[in-house]
Amino acid sequence: MEKLTPAERHFERGRHTVGLFIGPLAALLLMLWPIPQLSPAAHKLAGIIGWIVIWWITEPIPIPMSALLGAVLCVLFGIAPARQVFAPFADPTIYLFLGSFILAEGMSVHGLHKRIAWSLMSMRWVGNSPARILLVYGAAAAAISMWISNTATTAMMLPIGLGIVSALDEQQPQPRFSTGMLLMAAYAASAGGIGTPVGTPPNLIGLAMIEKFAGIRISFFQWMLFAIPLLICMYALLFALLYLLHRPHRPAAGNLQFTRFKKEIRPLSRGEFNALWAFLVTVLLWIMPGIITLLQGADSPLAKSINDRLPEAAAVLIGAGLLFVLPIDWPKRKFTLTWKQATRIDWGTLVLFGGGIALGQLMFETKLAEAVGKELLSWSGASSTWGVTLAAIYIAIMVSETTSNTAAANMVVPVMLSLCLTAHINPVPPALGATLAASWGFMLPVSTPPNAIVYGSGLVPITKMIRAGILFDLLGGILIWLGLRVLLPLVGLA
Repeated sequence: MEKLTPAERHFERGRHTVGLFIGPLAALLLMLWPIPQLSPAAHKLAGIIGWIVIWWITEPIPIPMSALLGAVLCVLFGIAPARQVFAPFADPTIYLFLGSFILAEGMSVHGLHKRIAWSLMSMRWVGNSPARILLVYGAAAAAISMWISNTATTAMMLPIGLGIVSALDEQQPQPRFSTGMLLMAAYAASAGGIGTPVGTPPNLIGLAMIEKFAGIRISFFQWMLFAIPLLICMYALLFALLYLLHRPHRPAAGNLQFTRFKKEIRPLSRGEFNALWAFLVTVLLWIMPGIITLLQGADSPLAKSINDRLPEAAAVLIGAGLLFVLPIDWPKRKFTLTWKQATRIDWGTLVLFGGGIALGQLMFETKLAEAVGKELLSWSGASSTWGVTLAAIYIAIMVSETTSNTAAANMVVPVMLSLCLTAHINPVPPALGATLAASWGFMLPVSTPPNAIVYGSGLVPITKMIRAGILFDLLGGILIWLGLRVLLPLVGLA
């Protein structure tokens, strides 16, 4: 639970209150302000999006409800009929989210994700070296976050980190290293999400928008071909940065990690086994079309059939469905996951995704995104694919510092796609740059839930978070740009 000081509570209350009134006022002003280059529908949509963006940033009401309100306002103002506006809420990517969340819940219910983390931390190689402790701790957070939410990953890794910090403090207090450990939990969890399409909501938002508006489909396997190498480089940067900024005074004595964490590892339960099996089946179904395409070519009948009949959404729903039929106790008809447990998933993200896609689609159809893209193009001076990509990355990073990564992707990706299509340049690198950078909010506790979770521990001073966050934002943005420039041509996307 996030802990706020009285001054922070006062600021948050003021932020919510001001945003509540500024949002509709901004919409009214935008609608009344003469903008001759916009059509009437685009003009009204600009006002609505201005309202919703302000509410996404200031959060006077829950962000998912703001997304729903935006869709409703589009219908009320006659921008598009209800059937068209609400169709994105049934987009196949919604079901990819749904299945992924259910699969992650199954892993969480039975503690499979904790087992993975404890097993890594109990390796003898980790020993008493602070550098190896930090390296493996962050690697565990990044690896787990490739498959479950960064928030859940951080919440799981925090008590492990606190246990490590406590063990080190028994030898000698290490406040600087303690700060680095907890920042690693938050930052590695957020960075790890870029590794797979399901690792974080912006990935799926970017993929859906690229396919919908640019007509380019990026498969699960194709994403991992460029994202995994990029993640490895990004994690190396993160580890070096946090270790250099929070180097401990001296190593702890004794092989404290092995003895402390080995006690937490118990035999694999039936529920963990079932959750692991469902997860592995899902991953196999996700990557199988890409492997077949790689081996036989995209034009082979088998590759075409597999790609048509086994999209990512269907694959993950098969894996999620297994959780409801794999028994834990057959005589009692007790299965791996119950529907009551499954309903604990983050439904708000599904709603926010649907609302973001709806607004993005209307921005394209009314040509509002084209107008905004032209303005950004003239303002930034970028004219090449990679110049626009660099601008897209840092715009998304700045937006993600003030609102959720999902909202940031919903705001920036459609504008970048429209900008590229208008300028007749390849839209994939800028759109992917904005997609990845939307997860890059590391400066403030309000930037991401993982930041808020570790800040609430009381062991992360705000000045230390800002210092590390600014450096990782700046260096990470450059690394994203370099990684995409090197890797995308190798996988046929640039």
